[in-house]
Amino acid sequence: MTAKPEAAAARATVYGYPRQGQNRELKKAIEGYWKGRVTADALRQTAADLRRGTWQQLAEAGVHEVPTGDFSYYDHVLDTSVMVGAVPERHRDAVRTDALDGYFAMARGTQDVAPLEMTKWFDTNYHYLVPELGPDTVFTADSAKQVAEFGEALALGHTPRPVLVGPVTYLLLAKAAPGVAPDFEPLTLLDRLLPVYAEVLADLRAAGAAWVQLDEPALVQDRTPAELNAAARAYRELGGLADRPKLLVASYFGRLGEALGVLAKAPVDGLALDFTESGAGNLDDLAAAGGLPGKRLVAGVVNGRNIWINDYEKSLTTLGTLLGLADRVDVSASCSLLHVPLDADAERDIDPQIARWLAFAKQKTEEIVVLARGLSAGTDTITAELAANRADLASRTDAVIARDPAVRARTAAITDADGRRSQPYAERTLAQRAHLGLPLLPTTTIGSFPQTTELRTARADLRAGRIDEAGYEERIKDEIREVLSFQEKAGIDVLVHGEPERNDMVQYFAEQLTGYLATQHGWVQSYGTRYVRPPVLAGDISRPEPMTVRWTAYAQALTERPVKGMLTGPVTMLAWSFVRDDQPLGDTARQVALALRDEVNDLEANGTSVIQVDEPALRETLPPRAAEHAAYLEWATESFRLATAGVRPDTQIHTHMCYAEFGDIVQAIDDLDADVISLEAARSHMQVARELAAHGYPREAGPGVYDIHSPRIPSTEEAAALLRKGLEAIPATRLWVNPDCGLKTRGWPETRASLENLVAAAREIRAALPDEAA
Repeated sequence: MTAKPEAAAARATVYGYPRQGQNRELKKAIEGYWKGRVTADALRQTAADLRRGTWQQLAEAGVHEVPTGDFSYYDHVLDTSVMVGAVPERHRDAVRTDALDGYFAMARGTQDVAPLEMTKWFDTNYHYLVPELGPDTVFTADSAKQVAEFGEALALGHTPRPVLVGPVTYLLLAKAAPGVAPDFEPLTLLDRLLPVYAEVLADLRAAGAAWVQLDEPALVQDRTPAELNAAARAYRELGGLADRPKLLVASYFGRLGEALGVLAKAPVDGLALDFTESGAGNLDDLAAAGGLPGKRLVAGVVNGRNIWINDYEKSLTTLGTLLGLADRVDVSASCSLLHVPLDADAERDIDPQIARWLAFAKQKTEEIVVLARGLSAGTDTITAELAANRADLASRTDAVIARDPAVRARTAAITDADGRRSQPYAERTLAQRAHLGLPLLPTTTIGSFPQTTELRTARADLRAGRIDEAGYEERIKDEIREVLSFQEKAGIDVLVHGEPERNDMVQYFAEQLTGYLATQHGWVQSYGTRYVRPPVLAGDISRPEPMTVRWTAYAQALTERPVKGMLTGPVTMLAWSFVRDDQPLGDTARQVALALRDEVNDLEANGTSVIQVDEPALRETLPPRAAEHAAYLEWATESFRLATAGVRPDTQIHTHMCYAEFGDIVQAIDDLDADVISLEAARSHMQVARELAAHGYPREAGPGVYDIHSPRIPSTEEAAALLRKGLEAIPATRLWVNPDCGLKTRGWPETRASLENLVAAAREIRAALPDEAA
């Protein structure tokens, strides 16, 4: 390809970047602030240093336009709520008293005030704080953060582009505030919200912003004609402002579909489109619409959500096609690089052969710059990069790790019978009740207990050789004994061993399965200051030996009460990993399911009567378009059943899900055929219990009564009130009592108090039940 006049202006840019710093400096500063060890000024300085370092790195790599406003202390949707003045009434005094503490109170709650609800950002493992709105909501503009961060970058000599969550996506992500009719539609507030956005845009223009990016990822989902009309109205109004920056409307995570025509006709100055997740969809739709004459197109040709290297030749072909469809074509990742780790070069322990295939945020930035140069100046200017890229791609295709004939033969031999329990639920539940002997409203936890400093230190000491394996195992045994002793004294009915040996619910298993690779520094933000290191699923999966049996059996030997075996399900193992992209996801899920099936069967054979296989990512991985749901849910539910269906009828299979919109997948939850499901419900006020009831869900369920993502301790009365709400939807014979999620991130004092209150609430409600409920 030779350079064309249209390509001369092609530039490299990104929509957003990881916030935490190479050594998670932001996490440490924020948590230090919460504990009183770091001052507010020191926290702000850490944040400013991280922003400055990010912009400098991007500029030095060759990025022409750097994003601002994407940085956040906790969550960019929460930042948007602050920007438009949508602070819940219960938090306003805290925000007025101290803006920073009030901000964190909205995110985490206080002992007296509940936080905002939290759920997944589209089909990612990033969690956002759900805006609470109602017919009386009054919006007011507060552009201080956006203007200040733009000014910081400008003063450092960069070309900044502020990034805002767009008004339509913001309202579509919002929910009715507590006390507001649940059928209230936040999108009805659009005409009230748009003048606030207009004021923020004017402030940014006055500060010197030439372009502002408005993110509208909600438009890649199925949208009604009314919602599309709202988008058209929003950008007709914002685009028609007399004095405004140029507007770049960005979408990602899929195909825009009908919304592409809406935005293409709007009086905005550019669109940013995803050309990775959408396949050929956005490209075909753009061509069919006649392109974007007179407008800028930012082409997301580098996958911003996975860590595999880009195929330069494929991307350049796409970019070459796009040149004739817009006035100017720039190059970017498909979405914010928030969803990938910072730097693959920091991974010293990965086989150099495999390291060639990896691109984290820093490497993706370099890929974007190379592609922009090739698009602008011609491929003869990047011949060395093209040759190296071809060699790296070929080395992955030919790698031994990618294909295991034994795994593939076993997967090919799967039959429908492998995914069916030997008896229907109505018969199984009788066998399980007789075997387990549990009371009404049985109490349990989700699995993990606090990962203390002592536990993390013991793991670090083992890695560093300061203690030997025997010493480490004694520490784990001590912790298990302490966890079991507490649960027995507290009166919990089904116990867990607390998972002290586990670093992460996915990584722990990945490190014991073939085909997976672990990173040392591959941290990605999940929510707030919670970062995870998704493993890399690079090849065929098998289980060389049992992974959890030893510690579960050890715990069961210490108590007469049932101890749950704890596993992570196949969909979540994929969703919370950087998964291979060279075969269908369903094929990979079946491989993981067979490895887990072996583990489930071994747990049962070693005396475990209750086995929980967590699938919190089942809803998260749901594709954005309804037309794609059935195909996904078929293999997703099949893989769960394949992992769990080989046990006896009297072995009770649990699953767990959290922080997602479960109403969208109630039928899929039913199709899992688990005996018991525990779900997040505390922040959403038992919404999921009502959704299960409306569906006619026939099995047992534990909607959570303790929000573990907040440091506050729920009182017995609060837990009892939630249980009463649960009983309005689920009969006592099928209702369990449990927290929303695992307790890994909580401290022991709050955990003890909260669980004791939870058990007390269950006893109080149990005692008040009529005799016929027994």
